[in-house]
Amino acid sequence: MSSCLGPRAQHGCVSFVPSEVRWSTMRRAPLFITVLLTVALAYYVYTPLPEALQGKWKLMLMDAAFRTVIKFVSFTSFPLTHFTEAFNQIIIIFGPDFLPGVKMTEETFGGVPVQVYEASEREGRLRRGLVYFHGGGWALGSASKCSATYDKLSRVLSHELDAVVVSVEYSLFPEVQFPVPYLDCLAASKHFLSAEVLSKYSVDPGRVGVSGDSAGGNLAAAVSQEIAQDPNMSIKFSVQALIYPALQALDFNTPSDIQNHDGPILSRDSLVIFWMQYLGIDLSLLEKIKLNQHMSLQQTLLTPELRARFDWRKLLSPKERQNYRPMVPEKGLDGITKKVPALLDVRASPLLADSEVLSKCPKAYVVTCEFDVLRDDGLMYVRRLRDAGVEVTSVLYEIGFHGCVGFMVEMELVKRAQTDYVNWLRENL
Repeated sequence: MSSCLGPRAQHGCVSFVPSEVRWSTMRRAPLFITVLLTVALAYYVYTPLPEALQGKWKLMLMDAAFRTVIKFVSFTSFPLTHFTEAFNQIIIIFGPDFLPGVKMTEETFGGVPVQVYEASEREGRLRRGLVYFHGGGWALGSASKCSATYDKLSRVLSHELDAVVVSVEYSLFPEVQFPVPYLDCLAASKHFLSAEVLSKYSVDPGRVGVSGDSAGGNLAAAVSQEIAQDPNMSIKFSVQALIYPALQALDFNTPSDIQNHDGPILSRDSLVIFWMQYLGIDLSLLEKIKLNQHMSLQQTLLTPELRARFDWRKLLSPKERQNYRPMVPEKGLDGITKKVPALLDVRASPLLADSEVLSKCPKAYVVTCEFDVLRDDGLMYVRRLRDAGVEVTSVLYEIGFHGCVGFMVEMELVKRAQTDYVNWLRENL
C-alpha cells in the first residue's frame, strides 16, 4: 500500500511497507551477511591441492593462519621495528615438545648461539654429529623459539640417530642481511668440526653431516661447498641433506614458480620478497624482479657460462619443463648485478657454483615437493651435483608441499617424509 499526499509530493512519494514484510527482510539480512562472510572465508582459506593429499584442510587452515599472521603484523601498530620481529614473537607461544632421553644445552660456537641436543650417552661409543640450519626466509623462525617445529625435529633426530645435533641460531633480517647469516652458519660449523669439540661430545669425525630446510637448505648447501674446498679444514662434512632448498635468486619464472605461484605456505611473492630482503634489494623493485628484469640480457656480468648453471631448459627433464617457456627479458634493471653483487655470489646462490667446487661436495640427500615454488631449484641442483660426480639421493614427493618435513599437523605425508629423511641419515651418516 502506498500513499502520495497531493501535487507537492509527486516526486517524493513515500512508500509504506507492511510490518511483516519488513520483519522478513530483517531476518534475512543476518543470514545473507553470514553466507557472504562464509564464502569470503572459504575463498581466503581455500588453496588448490591434490585430491590424493590426506588432511588437506588442515594444511589450508595452517596456510590461512600463516597468511593472516603476516597480514596482521604488517598492518597493525606493533611496538616492533619490523613485522618479522612481530612474527618471531608470536611463534614463541608454541610450547616445546620434549622427548625423553634427549637433553638440550645452549652453547656458543664460533661466537654464534647454538642449541646442542644429545641423546642418552653411551660409554665407549662414538656418535653421529649433525649441524642443522632452520628455515624461515632468513627472517623468521628460530632454533629454539619455534619449538613446535625445529626443537621437536632436533630432538627426534638426536634420539633416532643417537646423534649430537647442533641447531644454529644464526642472525636474521631485519637486523642483518647477506652475508651475515651465512657467515654465522660457517663459523658455527667450523667450530663444531674441530677435533677438540668433536672429542668433547664423543662424535665420530667421519660421521658429521649438515642439513637444513628452505632458507636453511640454502645455508647448508653454501656452507658445505665452502668447507669442502677449504684446505685448512682437516675434518669435513660426510653428507649433506637439503630439504626443499632455495638455491638461486635469478629466475623467478621456473616451471615450479609459475605452477605454484599461489601455493600453500610459500607463495612466489613471499619467496621473492624474502630473497630481496636477504640480498638488500629495494622492495619497490618487486614487480620488476618478478618479471626477471634483474637477469635481462643487459646484465653483462651474467655470462653465458653462469646462465647455463641455472638454465632449467637443460637441467630439468621434459616432464618437469612441461610446456613452460623461459622469461629472459632483453632489457630491464640495467646494472643491477653491479649494484647488488650478492645476486651472483655463490654463497647466496649455491646453484651458481662451478663444477669443480660441486665435485668436492659430500654425498647428498635432496628433498623436493611437487606443490612447491622451490621444487625446480632442488631438481636443478640434483642434476648439477650428479654431473659433477657426486652421489645424490633425490626424493620428489608428488603430493608434497613446502614445509611438509617439519609440519606441525599430523598428516600421513608428513610422517612419511620425516621417516624417509631419518632413515637416509641413519644409513648414510
